[in-house]
This record gives sequence, structure tokens and C-alpha cells, in this order.
Amino acid sequence: MADKKKILVVEDEEDQWVWLTTFFEDHGYETVHAIDGEKGLDLAKSESVDLITLDISMDNQSGIKMFRNLQRSPETAEIPVIMITGVAAEFKQFIERAKQVKNPDGYFEKPFDESALLAKVKQLIG
Repeated sequence: MADKKKILVVEDEEDQWVWLTTFFEDHGYETVHAIDGEKGLDLAKSESVDLITLDISMDNQSGIKMFRNLQRSPETAEIPVIMITGVAAEFKQFIERAKQVKNPDGYFEKPFDESALLAKVKQLIG
């Protein structure tokens, strides 16, 4: 049996991270969770994750700062990142124009379409 792909869920709202981890596990993925970008970056480096879902607005370290730090680190720069956020659509345009980092591999606004999220995850990591 093949190893399960591992998804790091970086989300500070308990109802959201519980839902996301359950959703991914129900679809055959292994999950780990962090409540902010600082812990998320540590887990991205230590857990050999295949994909990261990343909230933008979090205490301690924002998703934007974590995303920038992921891009700057050779050991995490190639991990696909899907941003899942409640921040307005204008933020997606801001991120897409940012010169300091590449665009995320996916971007979903809360509330999001579950089937579209799962399809994007399957496209990125199988």
C-alpha cells in the first residue's frame, strides 16, 4: 500500500481546522495542524508534508509571512500551497501582483466549494 500524502493545515480557527483535517482524512490524506505561521513553518520543515493549506489572517505570524518564509527556504520552497481565507477578493489580486513571492498554487475564499478544493488537492499531489 502506498504511503498517504500528508497535508499541513495552518489555520487558527478551531472549527475550520477540525473541519479541514477531517475532510482531508476522510478522503485518504494524512494531516498535521498548526495554529499560526511560525508553528506551520516548523512543521513544514520537520514533517515532510506534500501540501500546505494556509489561512492568511492568524495571530503570532500571518499566513503571508509564512508563505514568504516557505518560498525563501530551499527545504520548503517546492511544497504546493493553497491559501484558504476569509479575506476579501482584493487580497487575491494583491498576492498575484506581489513580486517577492510566487503565486500560491491555489486560492479559495471562505466559504469554499468542497469539491473544487478536493479537485485542486488531487491535481497538485494526487
